[in-house]
Amino acid sequence: MRICSLLPSATEIVFALGEGSSLVGVTHECDYPAAASQIPHVTRSNIPSGISSQEIDSGVSNALETAGTLYELNLPLLEELRPDLILTQRLCDVCAVSYDRVQEAARNLQSHPVVLNLEPHSLADILENIIVVGKAIDAEAQANELRCGLERRIDAIGCKTENIRDRPRVFAMEWVNPPYCGGHWMKELVEIAGGRDDLALLHRPSRRIEWRKVLEFAPEIVVLTCCGFSLSRCEREGEILATFEGVHDLPAAQAERVYATDGSAYFSRPGPRIVDSLEILAYLTHPDLFPRPPFAAAFSALRLTPEGVMQA
Repeated sequence: MRICSLLPSATEIVFALGEGSSLVGVTHECDYPAAASQIPHVTRSNIPSGISSQEIDSGVSNALETAGTLYELNLPLLEELRPDLILTQRLCDVCAVSYDRVQEAARNLQSHPVVLNLEPHSLADILENIIVVGKAIDAEAQANELRCGLERRIDAIGCKTENIRDRPRVFAMEWVNPPYCGGHWMKELVEIAGGRDDLALLHRPSRRIEWRKVLEFAPEIVVLTCCGFSLSRCEREGEILATFEGVHDLPAAQAERVYATDGSAYFSRPGPRIVDSLEILAYLTHPDLFPRPPFAAAFSALRLTPEGVMQA
């Protein structure tokens, strides 16, 4: 089978199932595992690099309004690669090539590929997607094994936190400027990790939120999970956060419990490493119950000061 993945998360799933050699095309954002970066890229972004988060937010809105998508497919290359299966999604036009464009392209390819839509809204959906992909690529046994292993890790955390009464207020901040709350599976992850995020939307898309509501919530922990941003870029977003009115009076800032994460690799990527994300959250929320995760460059603590940000 010749597989084209238009999702970094789907690319990770295929590799995790031992079928990475079947991938003939991936997106420009598929960077894990390392072997994925050697596979031909069939997409590019219409959003320029090196611009601010506020400019990105504005550019995304404009691109969706005018072009209907943020990404372009390399159709000649896609034809040349002759995929049998295309893995894509219609959950979020910000995250991948629009589903309609993928469908249109597939209809015109001589290989007549099957288009498989992955649309996870919850943690359970992410695990189910592993099974769906496994069935589609004749790796169902491997998929069941992978899912069971991930479920054991989830249950191990849930067993430690299910009876906790002292649940810190956690704000998982999906975007800084302008502020966005967590969506889809983020509220669920925070709750399993032993916290509560009253600003997040359970199994619904992230949305823009008034900063006033964050101040009213008074989070005891702030976790920057900026969609598509690496740890170093997320740390720079902390500099913007440090300029927000009232931020230094938040309990999280007072207690130096503001964290930057590699949102691109973990929290905003609904693949196997979403459980790594849960383990990161569990440690940040209850370091007395959980060991520090071994994931390199996954997160860092930030000290917000009126002069800017320092490493805590």
